[in-house]
Amino acid sequence: MGLDRTLFQQPAVEVAPFLLGSVLRHGGVSVRVTEVEAYQGGGVDPSSHAFRGQTARNASMFGPPGHLYAYFSYGLHVCANVVCSPVGQASGLLLRAGAVIDGLELARARRTTSRGDRDLAQGPARLTVALGITLGDDGADLFEPPFSLVLPAQPVEYLTGPRTGVSGEGGGERFPWRFWMPGEASVSPYKRHPKQAD
Repeated sequence: MGLDRTLFQQPAVEVAPFLLGSVLRHGGVSVRVTEVEAYQGGGVDPSSHAFRGQTARNASMFGPPGHLYAYFSYGLHVCANVVCSPVGQASGLLLRAGAVIDGLELARARRTTSRGDRDLAQGPARLTVALGITLGDDGADLFEPPFSLVLPAQPVEYLTGPRTGVSGEGGGERFPWRFWMPGEASVSPYKRHPKQAD
């Protein structure tokens, strides 16, 4: 399988290990991706925005693979997914965390509340801020300007586990679809979603 655009025609769970270690560039900043989470549409994954089908909000998830799906999380922060699977078969990889490897000063200027360089892109909302990604980038081709996505020549070592902060039927061990590079300081700490009171 060539590590290029065609890779993203596969389901997100299969693409995830190959996206780790890739370098995403936008807005004068480059981030090495160290953590992603897979989400599957088509009635498979209750935590996916595409679980119940296509809407105006999630239309990009059903679009061409290798493009961006950007959305508001809890009405506060922009998060970004890499669209996977053939057109019409929605799946995506949430960009959870990365390490800024170029454009450090610009990332610092955007992330004024950061405690240090380690957490500039630690977490999905921080990552989009560091890269200058907005809702206006929804549907953008990650292989065309103003974006650049360079995949690693060889797959990196990785671990998997439950997605962080996911509750209900989409949480826990049923969907161990969080993928991360071990030993990377930029990887976000795992947070189990608090149980709801009976």
